Amino acid sequence: MLDDILPLAPTALRHFANPRAEHGPWPARLDAVLDAASFAEAGEEIRRWEDYSPTPLVSLAALAAGAGVAAIDYKDESSRFGLGSFKALGGAYAVLRLLMRETGLPAATVRSGDGAQHTHKITVVTATDGNHGRSVAWGAARFGCQCRIYIHAGVSDYREAAMRELGAEVVRVAGNYDVSVQRAAADAEANGWFVVSDTSWPGYVELPRHVMAGYGVMLDEVVEQLATSAPLTHVFVQGGVGGLAAAVAARLWMRYGASRPTLVVVEPDRADCLYRSAVNAGPVRVDITEETVMAGLSCGEVSMLAWSVLETAADHFLTITDDNVATAMRFLASTGASPVRAGESAVAGLCGFIQSVTDPALASVLGLDGKSRVLLLGTEGVTDPGIYEAMIAPA
Repeated sequence: MLDDILPLAPTALRHFANPRAEHGPWPARLDAVLDAASFAEAGEEIRRWEDYSPTPLVSLAALAAGAGVAAIDYKDESSRFGLGSFKALGGAYAVLRLLMRETGLPAATVRSGDGAQHTHKITVVTATDGNHGRSVAWGAARFGCQCRIYIHAGVSDYREAAMRELGAEVVRVAGNYDVSVQRAAADAEANGWFVVSDTSWPGYVELPRHVMAGYGVMLDEVVEQLATSAPLTHVFVQGGVGGLAAAVAARLWMRYGASRPTLVVVEPDRADCLYRSAVNAGPVRVDITEETVMAGLSCGEVSMLAWSVLETAADHFLTITDDNVATAMRFLASTGASPVRAGESAVAGLCGFIQSVTDPALASVLGLDGKSRVLLLGTEGVTDPGIYEAMIAPA
């Protein structure tokens, strides 16, 4: 019985089937947002970095059997470059591309530190809930530039300290994530600094595009790791501003073509900007009044670039409550021979999948059955030990 494996409490689940979703070859019109060359270039560069290695793909075979699907694979990003998150692929790569642009130096020179006399004059800034800022700070330290990180009131002290330890100056602002984004952009404009954001807005698209291209490394690894298996049929991916979901959608659509897997975007109900945008057929801003425990997904404004992909690449949008996050984390921590230490934002897709498959009507709409092969993106590990231990403590 599935309840014996992962007993989630029934919660209010909202679902929207996207009538604008397309299947067929990757549309040429979307090459202006992300193209195969950008993904390939990012992959070639990141695989050259010291300590690069693919992160594991963990089979959740018992859960798949209980859920009545053929396979569930969980991409565990907890070890990525020692930063505990897939974000290490995006922010740091965007820092490298910015430094190349501003100094005119090739990637190899920036990467080696031989251009430090030029790169140290440059300051990068970003707003973050934790993981993206840590990646930007790590990239700045690695590639030799200055770094200033803006965090909102809800970011934990531990995550703030982790960015300071990487050499970043950290500024805490009152308000939510979107307020910190605005403050970072304003200060950068006033001081001649450079914003390295994982979200985009009119007039600011180049670096978020590089961030998303960096995320593609994760998907290329998945395709390689599943090379001898039957193709994926479903992907449940976290929302946030949409950058990850768009990168996942784009890269898998390019790799699988007309046979691309069904993409299900999962968000906290307290930060459901993508769900509302899908229902509205255009971007909707959400004023976050109560923070979700899934801190990395507490975003109220959609990335413009991401939405231009997701409006036709996402098949379904789901919102979930916080009620089952701790249960899902405890389940992964006790998965037998291969326990997974997953952070709060890493289990959104798992929660969305289980709640979908236990609703027969929704499972039918999503096409989940005995032939389904499901990918879950474990986007972070333990990025705050105190929060993690409190979350997985027996209920």
